[in-house]
Amino acid sequence: MQIKSIHRGARISAFKAREVTREIQGLPVAAALDILAFTPRKAAVLISKTLKSAVANAENNNNLRAERLVVKEATVGEGPTFKRFQPKARGSAGPIRKRTSHIRIILTDEIEITPKRQPKKAANKSKASKPAAKKKAAAPVETPAPAAEAAPAPEQTTTQE
Repeated sequence: MQIKSIHRGARISAFKAREVTREIQGLPVAAALDILAFTPRKAAVLISKTLKSAVANAENNNNLRAERLVVKEATVGEGPTFKRFQPKARGSAGPIRKRTSHIRIILTDEIEITPKRQPKKAANKSKASKPAAKKKAAAPVETPAPAAEAAPAPEQTTTQE
């Protein structure tokens, strides 16, 4: 089942917000919230609010558990731009564009969450023995003589006048 949450008219440029949404796509909700909590950007706060809203929608409207949800899609589209003007020299004016965006997050419970595997302790012991094996194999190897020494030098002919 897919659960959707949209934040319309967020006061941030879509270009800046897309950078943060790329980081959370395909992650479980708990991992996505952790990433957003430690991302030092304004967009991370807005996206976090939208993600929490989507989780609340899933729990209250569809009786789903938050541990099973995965961020299927996190997109940011451009919203309306507020046009303002800044006074400039000699009575002219320069445009100011205050950009907004629409943040859309879709969660799903259809994708299975696969935990990352921990390395086994036995693998650590085998890694410790490998450097010793490399030291034994580091014996000096004889290299053949360069081809320049083996080839005879061409004869030089000079003409006398």
